[in-house]
Amino acid sequence: MSWMAWTLPTALFFAGIAVLLAGMTLIELRWPCVERKGFLPITTTRGDRLFIGLLGSAYLHLLVIGVTDWSVWIASLLSLLWLCAVMRWG
Repeated sequence: MSWMAWTLPTALFFAGIAVLLAGMTLIELRWPCVERKGFLPITTTRGDRLFIGLLGSAYLHLLVIGVTDWSVWIASLLSLLWLCAVMRWG
């Protein structure tokens, strides 16, 4: 990955997304999804919640890095918590 000049947090972030997508594919093949309504204002499938969670995580990550002087690891942890909340209760 050195040819892309990625830092360790960036590489771990994208590797985590790749693992998440592969896992979601396997889960969907094993247990097909049923639409449901959670705290999000729309009825969503598992894939919808993953997309919304990843998009929200990206914005949350950028917000924390841009507005605070916190470590990128804290931003990543908050983004992961948001994604888990959307996947579970969204």
